[in-house]
Amino acid sequence: MRKDGHFDQRLLAFVTLGLVAFGLVMVYSATSAAAAVGDGDPMSFLKRQAVYALLGVVVMVAAARFDYHRLRYLAFPLLLVALGLCAAVLAVGPEINGARRWFLLGPASFQPSELAKLALCLFAAVYLARRRPPRTLGELVKPLGLLTAIFCGLILLEPDLGTTITLSGMMLAVFLVAGVPVRLLLAAALLAGAMGMLAIWVEPYRRARVFSFVDPWSDAQGSGFQIVQAMIGIGSGGFTGAGLGEGVGKISYLPEAHTDMIFAVIGEELGLFGSVLVIGAFALFAVAGFRIALRCRDPFGKLLAAGLTALICGQAAINLAAVLGIAPLTGIPLPFVSYGGSSLVVLLAGAGILLNIAVNGTVVQARVPDRRGRNSRTRQTGARGRGGAARARGDGDVRRVARPRRVSAGS
Repeated sequence: MRKDGHFDQRLLAFVTLGLVAFGLVMVYSATSAAAAVGDGDPMSFLKRQAVYALLGVVVMVAAARFDYHRLRYLAFPLLLVALGLCAAVLAVGPEINGARRWFLLGPASFQPSELAKLALCLFAAVYLARRRPPRTLGELVKPLGLLTAIFCGLILLEPDLGTTITLSGMMLAVFLVAGVPVRLLLAAALLAGAMGMLAIWVEPYRRARVFSFVDPWSDAQGSGFQIVQAMIGIGSGGFTGAGLGEGVGKISYLPEAHTDMIFAVIGEELGLFGSVLVIGAFALFAVAGFRIALRCRDPFGKLLAAGLTALICGQAAINLAAVLGIAPLTGIPLPFVSYGGSSLVVLLAGAGILLNIAVNGTVVQARVPDRRGRNSRTRQTGARGRGGAARARGDGDVRRVARPRRVSAGS
C-alpha cells in the first residue's frame, strides 16, 4: 500500500502541477492581446492568475501534510459557512454580467459556490462513513439529498447551472461508492434530471443554449455564436496547431476565451496533439484519484477521495464536452487551466487532500463493540505490527489504530 500510495501521490502531484503551469501559459496566450489594448499591460491577467496559483499550491502542500482524518471535525462548520456564503452572495454580491456569484474584495474576488463543492463533499463523506448506506428514497433525501437540493437551488439563483450539475455528479459518485443501490440512484437521477429540465425551461437564456446546442449554425451570429466559434477554432488547429500565441479566435471572435472556452484556444494553437495531452492529463488524474479511493481502507477517506476525484474530473468532462459541442454550454471553467482564482485555490486544496489520503489511507478508524455487543463490527488496521483490533471504550467508540504519516506534495 505504501509503495502504491507513494506512486499515486507522485503521479497526482505531477499531473496537477503540470496542469497549473500549463494553465498559466494558456491564460497569458489567451489574454495578452486584449490586456495590452485594454490597460497597456499584456501580463495583467497572468499576474493575477499567478498569485492565485501560488496561493493554491501553498494550500495544496499544507493539505497534503495535514492528516485528513482531522477534517471530519471541520465538516459541519465548513458546511454552515458555505451555506451562509451562498445565501449572502445573492443578497449583497454585486451583479456582474447578469449574475450574482462573487464577493469582490478589492482586486480579488471569491465565489462561494466553489467552497460549497468541497464542503458538501466533506460532509457527505463524514456522514456516510458512520452509517449504513441509504436503502430508500426517504433515507437518501434526509439529510444529504435535502442539503444537495438546497445548495443547488441557491446556486441556480445566481444563476450557475454548470456548478449545479457538477455538484450533483459529485454527490452521485459519493453515493455510488458508499453502496447506495443503483436502482435508487437511478430514481434520484431521474428526479434531479426532471428538476434540471424545469430549471432550463423557465430561463430563456438556458433554453436558447439548449436549442443552439442542437443546431448552433441555425443562429451562428446569436445564441450559437460561442459554440460555432469554438468549433472553428478547434477545427482550424489541425494536428499541430497554429502555434502558441498565434491563434486569432481569442482576439475578437471567441467570447470568454480565457475562462470557459480556453480549451478552444488550446485546440487552435496546439492542435490535436495539445488537446489530446490535456485530455490525457485529466485521464491520468482520474486513474490516480480512483486508485487512491480503491486502495484506501478507511471508509471516510475512500468516500472523500472518490468525491474529490469525481468533482475535479467531472467538472473537466463537462467543460470539455461543452467546448467540443457534444453537450450544451454550462459556463464552468476547466480545472487548473482556466482563468479564475476561487476555482483554482479550492480545487488545489482538494488535490492536496487526495495527496494525503494516498499515503495515510492505511490509518483506519476502528468501530468497536461495547459490553452489550452493540456495534459488533470491528475494523482492523492495514499496517502490520501497529495494532490489531481496538479495545472497546464504549458504545460507538472510534479509535485510531495506526499512526498517520506526514507527507508533502512531492514526496
